[in-house]
Order: sequence, then structure tokens, then C-alpha cells
Amino acid sequence: MTATTATTLVPRPAEAALEAGGTPADAPVLAVDIGGTKLAAAVVEPGGRIAVSDRIPTPNNPGTDAEGLWRTLAAMLDKLVAEAGGPALAGVGVGCGGPMTWPDAHVSPLNIPAWRDFPLRDRLRETYPGLPVRVHNDAICLAIGEHWRGAGRGRDNMLGMVVSTGVGGGLILNGRLIDGASGNAGHIGHIVVDPTGPTCECGGRGCLEAIARGPGLVAWAREEGWHGTTGVALAADARRGHPVAQSAMRRAGHALGLAIASATHLCDLEVVSIGGGISQAGALLFDPLEETLRTYARMEFARRVSVVPAALGQTSGLVGAAALIFEPDKYWTGAD
Repeated sequence: MTATTATTLVPRPAEAALEAGGTPADAPVLAVDIGGTKLAAAVVEPGGRIAVSDRIPTPNNPGTDAEGLWRTLAAMLDKLVAEAGGPALAGVGVGCGGPMTWPDAHVSPLNIPAWRDFPLRDRLRETYPGLPVRVHNDAICLAIGEHWRGAGRGRDNMLGMVVSTGVGGGLILNGRLIDGASGNAGHIGHIVVDPTGPTCECGGRGCLEAIARGPGLVAWAREEGWHGTTGVALAADARRGHPVAQSAMRRAGHALGLAIASATHLCDLEVVSIGGGISQAGALLFDPLEETLRTYARMEFARRVSVVPAALGQTSGLVGAAALIFEPDKYWTGAD
């Protein structure tokens, strides 16, 4: 368990903080980030500062069932709130891997087999009665966090992306989150970048996610003769000059550049912010991404887009989940 101070965040004035019933105006939010690799949570103050946080690996072995995973999450949240001193909370904001029904959040994350149509929002409402509970896609929460307090701050049109166990995205246009008909707008991971490419967990072929997600990169590299087993090891070997590992990163960067060029032409984006474990590869990923993007983003307006690592790093999704509660006018259109 670690305490985290986000020195780049500027708290909002007290008079602008959330007031809900008898909840203090400066009450924090319990923020949760659920992905195929990790479960993370934090107590987040109204300005976006993380007061205390915790992170554990997602129980994802074949023996894990839905209730076992829920008990693990609930225990982590209980421990975190206790460490924070048991404060009165303004609400619970959650980012979770998709797909999900939205806004009721029956979740079926592609990379968490134990949960299929799991009633996540209902369970959290039972655990925290009387509080607003808002759940959205984890990549959408990253986009919100980066727009509210990160690389997209001050910009009205941006795409936030997660490149990790899966590839997802969230879309901000004209300063507001775009949900789409089912809450899945911005899902760039399923743009087709290679029609003859590998099959995807969604049932399609050649999706960005099938090529650029960590497990997909590892599988491709192993077929090419690399002997490692994780995305972290793949990136480390690429830094050391391993030719197959470097080719895997170039392959991912190329696919990302193609998808971002398409999204930029469609949505007239100003900035794309990328987080998630694979994004930590740095120039190994971003250099081929940038080269491909500039090759295919040929319209003058599209050339202005900038692609940057997530400014809030691994906390982007948590800050964005908190903003579902703190800034609903910009980021929440679902029913409470």
C-alpha cells in the first residue's frame, strides 16, 4: 500500500467541490481501476490528488470464479478505505475493462474470463449504500483523467488510449466525453489495421488489439523465435537490441500509427494520450508509431495532432474514475 502525491494537480476551489446531501464539500471519491493485469484503487481528493492507493495483480488463473474475484476486490477496497481513515465519501467511480452494458455495468471483460455479465455496479451499490456509483470502460476513464488533469488539459478534442493486456480508448470532443449509443464510443482497439492479421478475442480479424496488446506481441515474438513470456521481458530485450523483440515493438507501433491516423481524420483530434503497460516501452513503441502516423495522416488538419505518453502515468484511470463523480457535467451522462 502506498501513498501518492500528485504535485502537478491543482485542487479546485472549495466552493466548487461536490456537495451531496450531508457529505462534506471536500469529501474524497473511492476510485477503482479494473483490468486484466491489475486491480487498482485510490482515495482521490476533489482536485484530483491521490491521497492513498493500492494495487494488486488481477486473480486470473483458471480456477478463479466470479465471486472469488469480487471478494478479492471488495477486501482491497475495505483495506484502502480503512487506511485512509474511513472518510465520508462523495461516491465511487470505477473504470473496468469491457465490454459492458452501460450505464448499469454488467461487465464481461474480454481479458477477465471469470466475469461474464457480472453486476459490478449493483454489487458496489450494495457495499456503499446511498452513494453515487458510476462505472465506465477503463480506457474511457484514462481518457477522462488525461483530459481533466493530464496531457489533454486545456484541449477540447482528444483520444485517450490504454495499450496493455488489451487496447481500448475514450473520446473527448468539444470538451465532453462522447459515450455513443451503448457507451462504447472511442473503442479504437477494434479498428481493423490488417484484414489478413491475427484473429481477435472479439471474433474479428486484424484488430489493433489483436496485434498491439501485450499478450499478442508476446505470442508473435515467440513464433519468431523469442523465448520470453511477458510483455515486460519483451520490452527489456528490445532495449538490449534483441532483433525479434525490436521487430515486435515496431509491429505494434506501426499498427497504432495506422489506427490513430484513421481516428484523427475522423474526429479532428488535437492530442492522443497513451497509457498502459506496453506504452512504458517508450521510444521503442512511439518512434515507429510516429513514423507511421506521419506517413498516413496527410490531411493538413490531421498533421497537427500530437501523440504523447499519459501524463498521469499509471494513475490516469483512477483520476478519471474519480472525475465521473466530481465532474459529471463533462463526463457522465448515464442514470444514477
